[in-house]
Amino acid sequence: MNITLDEIQNFIAVVDAGSITSAAQQLDQTVSAASRTLGRLEQKLQTTLIRRTTRRIELTDEGEAFLERARDIIAAVEGAEEAMATRRSRPAGRLRVDAATPFMLHVVAPLVAGYRERFPDVELELHTSEGYIDLLERRTDVALRIGRLKDSTLHAKAIGSSRIRLLASPAYLEKHGTPRKVADLDAHALLGFTEPDALNEWPLLDAKRQPVHIKPTISTSSGETLRHLALGGNGIVCLSDFMTWEDRRAGTLVEVLPKQNVEHRQPINAVYYRNTAISARIASFVNYLAEAIGENGFNR
Repeated sequence: MNITLDEIQNFIAVVDAGSITSAAQQLDQTVSAASRTLGRLEQKLQTTLIRRTTRRIELTDEGEAFLERARDIIAAVEGAEEAMATRRSRPAGRLRVDAATPFMLHVVAPLVAGYRERFPDVELELHTSEGYIDLLERRTDVALRIGRLKDSTLHAKAIGSSRIRLLASPAYLEKHGTPRKVADLDAHALLGFTEPDALNEWPLLDAKRQPVHIKPTISTSSGETLRHLALGGNGIVCLSDFMTWEDRRAGTLVEVLPKQNVEHRQPINAVYYRNTAISARIASFVNYLAEAIGENGFNR
């Protein structure tokens, strides 16, 4: 029969990508080449693995059964490669990492050079997404998530935490005045999130000792956009230290109502699907991040 790893990887890519066209793009192949490889695998197995329609693909029962075995085969091969690399004390191979854009920009990207210097045989593939993703569907090895975790099917390793606080630019405060108490926020432009609305609960207590939930004057789905709006003097914002500590150090953003701030730290976790021990690649990356963030997080 002589099934090849390329054929197995091609099949998995088609399933995960949802189409032969998308799989071909991921594998840097032509659509016709990816289609021929899939057809060759089905011919060798003497069965249909995938039903093709004009809009989508659908696994047959045989395809479902083969997919499980195929993933096991690829995992075994990757495990063997890692085992050999571990014998040389050098984690190796491709590591696919996903994180929200602000965390990727402000935390991960600045640390890549140092990580690559220590682990030159690991090939980093960095992706950004603003919501939670299916790690298997997106072929992701490890995702970095901010806040409480909800998905119990994932293994997680805490790598740090980041405090949230109210901030504004000196120019905005000079023009509109500096709030002295929580009630003063009613007279100010407040920058917040379109979703999830829970992010518009700020670390403050009102006169009734209840958490303050703001109605944004300007709202956006992106924390990085909020940061730029605040830097541009558009209002007061509540953001995490991991994306603003350099702004505070430079004085381009200053803290608002620091004495009224009820300290709240967002946990930062690395999450991954693993039924066995954490891989050498993932461990090297996660441990490097945890070491770099340190015990004090971004409270610098």
